[in-house]
Amino acid sequence: MADIAPGRPGNLTAEQEEKLRRLWQLVFQVTGVDMGTEEAGEASSATPESPAADAKKPKKKRISLFSRKGKKDAEEEAEAATPSKLITLKETDEDKYGQTKHFYDTLASQSAESIRSTTWSMVKHDNPDALLLRYLRARKWDVEKALVMLISTMNWRLNEMHVDDDIMAKGEGAAAEDEKSLDAATKKLSADFLAQARMGKSFVHGTDKAGRPICVVRVRMHRQGEHSEESLERYTVYLIETCRFLLKPPVDTATLVFDMTGFTMANMDYTPVKFMIKCFEANYPESLGAVLVHKAPWIFQGIWKIIKGWLDPVVASKVHFTNNIKELEEYIPVKQVPKDLEGEEDWEYKYVEPVPGENDKMKDTQTRDRLLAGRDLLVKEYEQVTIEWIRNPEGEKTDAIKAKRNALVARLREDYFALDPYVRARSLYDRIGVLLPGGQIDFYPQAKPEVVKVNGAAPAETSADDVD
Repeated sequence: MADIAPGRPGNLTAEQEEKLRRLWQLVFQVTGVDMGTEEAGEASSATPESPAADAKKPKKKRISLFSRKGKKDAEEEAEAATPSKLITLKETDEDKYGQTKHFYDTLASQSAESIRSTTWSMVKHDNPDALLLRYLRARKWDVEKALVMLISTMNWRLNEMHVDDDIMAKGEGAAAEDEKSLDAATKKLSADFLAQARMGKSFVHGTDKAGRPICVVRVRMHRQGEHSEESLERYTVYLIETCRFLLKPPVDTATLVFDMTGFTMANMDYTPVKFMIKCFEANYPESLGAVLVHKAPWIFQGIWKIIKGWLDPVVASKVHFTNNIKELEEYIPVKQVPKDLEGEEDWEYKYVEPVPGENDKMKDTQTRDRLLAGRDLLVKEYEQVTIEWIRNPEGEKTDAIKAKRNALVARLREDYFALDPYVRARSLYDRIGVLLPGGQIDFYPQAKPEVVKVNGAAPAETSADDVD
C-alpha cells in the first residue's frame, strides 16, 4: 500500500484541517445546509470577513452569501433576509478561466438546493473530504478561492457539459443507438464520439510504478476536422470521468501518456489541446500525477513552447519527455508497457461494442428514485456529523466524531456503487472486466468472455435477455 500523500485525508496538518473545516462551512452556507444559530454564529466568527450577527438572520432557500455590485438578485431577494457577506471577491487577471464570474452567476441563478444536489452528484464514490481537498491544494489552501473553483466546476458540470445527466447517463450505449438517428446532427455527434472509442484514439490501460491508472493518447490517430469539436470534448470528459472510477485511495491521480509515434503536423490541433488543459486545470484539479510525452519528433519542439505557455507552472512541472523504452521504464514497469510502445506486455486495444440490455437497470426509475432517496438521507447524516466536526475541532468528542465521519465515508462509497448501474451507462471498461461491481477494479483482467458481468451478470450471448 502506497503512503498517503500530504494534504489528503489521513495526512493533514492542523492548519490544513482547519482550512478544510472552513471550506465545509462555506459549502454548507452556499448549499443551504442549516448549521443552527448559536453554534453557526460561533463557527462563522472564525472567518474574519463574516459578521457574527449575520448568523442569526433567517435562512432562505436561495442563498447569496457573497457581495457583488450590480447583482439583480439583490432586488429579487429584497423580501428575504439580507444575506451574510462572508467574503468579497473580485475578478482579476489571475482568474484564467473566469471562475469568479461563474461563481457569482451560479449563486444568482440557482437555488441552494440545486447547488447542493449537483455538488453531491459530483462527489459520486469519492471521499467528500478528498474532493474538497483537491480544490484547496489547487488554490494553495486559499479557502475562498477553493470555494469559487468548486462551485464554478459544479456549474460547468451541470450547465455547460451536462456531465452526469447526459454524457455519463447516456454513454456509449445511447451513442450506438443515436448513430441510427434520422437527425443528421445527432447521428454525426454519436458517430464521431464512438469513432474515437473504436479506433482507440485515447484509452485507459494498466498502471504505472506508483499504481496510477494510465491514459494513453495516440496522437497520430487525430486529424483536425475529422470529428466535430463537440464530440472531441464529449469523449474527453467521458474518458476522464470513467478514469475517476479507477482511482482508489491512496492513489488519487492518473498518468497521461501522449504517444507521439508517427506524429506529423497533420495531427496537430490546438483546440482540443486547450480544452484538455482547461479540464485538468479548472475542473479536475490535482488529478494528474505525470504527463509523459513519448517519442516526440523534432517538429514538436516549437509546438511545445506554445503549449507550455498555456500551462499552469504546477501542471507544466509534471510533463516529462521520454524517447525510448528505457526512459519510459522510469515511470512504467516494462512488463506493463504494451508491445506497440516497445514494452513486454502482449496486449493491444480492442473495442467491445455496447451490449443490448446492458443499461436496462437505468429504465427502473422506481428503484433509482428509492436509492437516491436513501442516499440523500445518508448525505444529510454525513452533513450533520461534519457540522459536529466543525464545532468540535479538538476535545473529548473529536476522535469519536472523526471515526463516525470515516464510517459514513465508507457507507457513502458502498451506497454509490449500489446506485451506479441506475444512473451511469455501462462503459467499455465495465464490459471487459476492468470496472467490476461494487467498485472493484482489475487493471489486468485475464482472458475472459468478450462481455463480462454487465450489471452483475456474465451473459453467454449478447442479448438483452441475458443481461441482468
